[in-house]
Amino acid sequence: MVMKLLYLGCSLFLVLSLLSVLASGSEKGLPILTFDEGYNQLFGDDNLVLHRDGKAVHLTLNERTGSGFVSQDLYLHGYFSASIKLPVDYTAGVVVAFYMSNGDMFEKNHDEIDFEFLGNIRGKDWRIQTNVYGNGSTNVGREERYNLWFDPADDFHRYTILWTDSHIIFYVDNIPIREFKRTAAMGGDFPSKPMSLYATIWDGSSWATNGGKYRVNYKYAPYVAEFSDLILHGCAVDPIEFSSKRCDNIQSPEQLMTGITPSQRSKMDSFRRKHMTYSYCYDQTRYKAPPPECLVNPQEAERLKKYDPVTFGGGKHHHGKRHHRSRASLSEADSI
Repeated sequence: MVMKLLYLGCSLFLVLSLLSVLASGSEKGLPILTFDEGYNQLFGDDNLVLHRDGKAVHLTLNERTGSGFVSQDLYLHGYFSASIKLPVDYTAGVVVAFYMSNGDMFEKNHDEIDFEFLGNIRGKDWRIQTNVYGNGSTNVGREERYNLWFDPADDFHRYTILWTDSHIIFYVDNIPIREFKRTAAMGGDFPSKPMSLYATIWDGSSWATNGGKYRVNYKYAPYVAEFSDLILHGCAVDPIEFSSKRCDNIQSPEQLMTGITPSQRSKMDSFRRKHMTYSYCYDQTRYKAPPPECLVNPQEAERLKKYDPVTFGGGKHHHGKRHHRSRASLSEADSI
């Protein structure tokens, strides 16, 4: 009952603000917090270094340890964003994560919303993965993976999670790349409990690059991920009583829209058509039938089947020349 009342209070206060941001796909006007205003160090000792008077954070992975930080508050819904520049050169096995979780409080039924950046060998691109867990539903992976139309190690790019009671939307440079809708068929598998925001860099050698074939090579260390212009815009929740501590100011109701705009949806469809390389909804090696929340897009299904006929079409492995997707040119971003 307490959680239900909390949800109602936060949702009523935030709905205009979040739907407004959802419609605009922009963080314009949202406050940028310094590190001390919104975050605490999670681990890593001196592998976490502040810059620009706390408006930028460098996270380092070396042979000794990775590093990370966490928001000071728990949030129930909101808009969470950062500009991130990833490590350069050989980055196989390196994982940089920007995500929300309550695993420290709900060990058996935790929620999670993930951006994960997976490193690669020299000459190969970083890959980006999104994932959603609700109520401990880790037995159903909801991963999607993508290439990007730019090199995320060359410069800063903005990555955003927007979370409401009915939608989760992932953005890259204010372009929506994935929309995850709550459905009745999901039951309790949609994230619905307060979560903290995390940012980490760590050694994922066992799985991150080609299933663990390529591991972190520390002769290329230190690996440094740079975070700046951090935004926490949501309803802060008391971690003990689960009562609302503070809800950020709503924006003007004239901006209220429902869902992604036609222009945004066109850009999202274009991004997914050009850059998505994996979606759990089409993985026939894991699921005999798509999980209930999946809305199968025949065009996506056919494209992924051609990309990987074994995973997405039940085909057999063929030896010889492998299909390779090169990074699109920077100018391609204009057509997304």
